[in-house]
Amino acid sequence: MIGWVKEWLEEQRKNGETGLEVKKVGNNFYVYRSTTYWDKQLKKIRKHSKYLGKLDEKKGFKKSQRVNRIPQVNTVWQYGNARLLTQVFDDLIPLLKEGFKGCWEDVFALALVRTMGYVPLKRVHIVWEKLYNVYDLHPDLSPKMLSRVLKSVGLNRKAQNMVFNHLSVKGDEFVYDLSCFFTQSDSVGFAEQGYNKDRVQLKQINLALLCSVDSGLPTMIRLLPGSVRDIASLYGSLEEIGVQGKILILDRGFYSLKVIDFLKGKKVFFVLPTRRNSSFYDVRVHVNQHLFYHERLIKCGKRKHEGCFLYVFEDAQLKLEEEKHLYTLLDEQRIDKEKLKMKMKQAGRILIVSNMDVSAEEIFLLYKKRDSVENLFDVYKTTLQADRTYLRSNESIFGHAFISFLSLYAYSVIHQRIKKAGLESKLSPLDVLEQFSKVYKVDCGETVQRSEVPKKVRLLDEKLKTHIFPN
Repeated sequence: MIGWVKEWLEEQRKNGETGLEVKKVGNNFYVYRSTTYWDKQLKKIRKHSKYLGKLDEKKGFKKSQRVNRIPQVNTVWQYGNARLLTQVFDDLIPLLKEGFKGCWEDVFALALVRTMGYVPLKRVHIVWEKLYNVYDLHPDLSPKMLSRVLKSVGLNRKAQNMVFNHLSVKGDEFVYDLSCFFTQSDSVGFAEQGYNKDRVQLKQINLALLCSVDSGLPTMIRLLPGSVRDIASLYGSLEEIGVQGKILILDRGFYSLKVIDFLKGKKVFFVLPTRRNSSFYDVRVHVNQHLFYHERLIKCGKRKHEGCFLYVFEDAQLKLEEEKHLYTLLDEQRIDKEKLKMKMKQAGRILIVSNMDVSAEEIFLLYKKRDSVENLFDVYKTTLQADRTYLRSNESIFGHAFISFLSLYAYSVIHQRIKKAGLESKLSPLDVLEQFSKVYKVDCGETVQRSEVPKKVRLLDEKLKTHIFPN
């Protein structure tokens, strides 16, 4: 502190003035009186500063003319959405504190901001400052610091796995799948040419995602080189996270006899649809049962074979559609009668191999749950726009993926509350955050007050059971 300022403060204290604080802004000095108060809602002591006037080395202290005329409103914060977002992160904060000790506040703030959609690093601090600081944190959200944080987080896989393993304990049924996003950066070593369903000829980074069917929440995320295929990704992912004794639901892209042996060795229960060229299709399974799924007739059967159970499902409507397609190919001379005969045996059929001895209906319903991971991929890429990245190193992209995972987790928690409330067809998590943002906290000098809660927001709070706006 500059000498003359320090002398002025000491003189004021001798005269009985307390709580004075001088802040330098540019080349000017401003005097505030700092006090503390008890926040009843947060149940903690908070600091409040009241502006008194300007201090000049020659002219001395000049009292603010506005102090006695009108109350000074220092800040207005979005309160409702900030409280909801911090609430859904409560479960992960102890893990972030332990795993990312030097930068957990920066990690938390960035993930919270990006739950509301993609925000470039240079604008993160602007969005953060609009939100009520529930935990009174002091993150450094400058673009330069956030770039360092992303690298640090990307290199700390041990801390990431702490979060993943914590989440894996919460469920018994999981879905695992692979997707990708594209980049034109030449400095990202993980970006390679690889297979994708759209056959885009760009360098890509593969994205592996594990999600819990029980909770509907993401459990783990991994980035892989673009050339790594589905099966190879599965081995490394299951080595990192403990799913022993759990049920793993996979897509047919993961099918191979080696995968079946691997999953058995890991003592994982699995539901794995086979490829159409699998030799298991040659095994005769009696289709002597049936079930109805969304009013569609599904014939089914089950047989034990080579230490596993084969489950066959025949969709009557799908069979008709595939048969029509096959005869069209025959008429166009794109297949011959021999191939038609072979394909007709498989028309409308799904063959699933599992090491679980349960009813065919239970296996079918588990298989249909695989769509949950596709929904999370869609949120990750479309809603959160997390596949948009201009980062130039592997480490930074790893960190970006983990931060995006945290945002996806928070988004999914809100979505599950909406679903339980029966409002899924009417509201999205972004809609809820927008509604809750209508409730503010206002610092008006002596007190910090909450604005009135609109009736619609209060009813929504009650339906979602978030209990943010008690009566």
